[in-house]
Amino acid sequence: MERHFPHHEPERMARELDWNLLRTFIVLAESHSVTDAACKLRLKQPTVSTALKRLEQSLGRKLIIRSPGQYKLTDAGQLLYREAVEIHGSVLRLSTLMREITDDLRGHVRIAMASHVICPLIDKVLADFHTAQPQVTMSIEVLSSAKAIAEVAAKRASFAICLVGTQAPNLEYRRVYREFFGLFCGPPHPLFGRKDLELKDLAGHGSVSFETDHLADVLNPVTVMRAQAALKQKVTGVSSHLEEVRRMVIAGLGVGPLPVHVAARDVADGQLWQVPPYENLPAIDVYLVWNDRANKSRAEEYLLKDLLEAIENTPLAARTYS
Repeated sequence: MERHFPHHEPERMARELDWNLLRTFIVLAESHSVTDAACKLRLKQPTVSTALKRLEQSLGRKLIIRSPGQYKLTDAGQLLYREAVEIHGSVLRLSTLMREITDDLRGHVRIAMASHVICPLIDKVLADFHTAQPQVTMSIEVLSSAKAIAEVAAKRASFAICLVGTQAPNLEYRRVYREFFGLFCGPPHPLFGRKDLELKDLAGHGSVSFETDHLADVLNPVTVMRAQAALKQKVTGVSSHLEEVRRMVIAGLGVGPLPVHVAARDVADGQLWQVPPYENLPAIDVYLVWNDRANKSRAEEYLLKDLLEAIENTPLAARTYS
């Protein structure tokens, strides 16, 4: 039988709840089984099972449904996971915040970045920030846009620069720049180097693309462009990283979409060749995403402020790369 904490006993729950169990539960929620979670935590499976049982008993709720062929969170488990991720993110940041109470601006900034972010405005802000605050360190982790946003929501990343589909109400968004996608092929491809191409010439050729290139995701305008070109429905290769899509295009695996301004140097070097369409190319916006509910270090606050000011003071036309 489930035991529920009465509404008038929240302080009792706070006293009795073992916060270490929340960290274990986060790993359980992000795993495929208790055995999988135990492997990630480097613990024995019975130890993790016992931890889950203790947490369920403490909260008086069933958190994970486990049966042969089934492993999923209950409604209570999903709610706890969302809250536990926020709590864990806040705890991780405490030591950083305490360390940075000093006259000099120090600390570390972690940026989650989509792989195709090529933007002079961002580069200038980072360069100027480093010149002004040389004691601050930073890391840039290349992730899919969805994972980058998840890192910001979980307070594990200072902010993200990536593509955005649906905007979550608990996060803040600001458009950094706009880019246009075209279709390209590499030297081994039969269309490479042809100047007389029309859209119909692409029909039936294979293609490569990004994992987010489908109608229900952020690159849906690119999906429409590929469909208009009548490329083969089966995609030969996919990746969430632009560098790997570029690699497959250059290797001749198929025609693939790339931001025109990013591909320009490869076109000039003879590594890529742009194919139709040449006009009315799909526009894709890249956003700065941050979490106002996260307790930011001074370094994070200053860099975020610099980025927002640069965006505000630069007309969109100057942040549009065609």
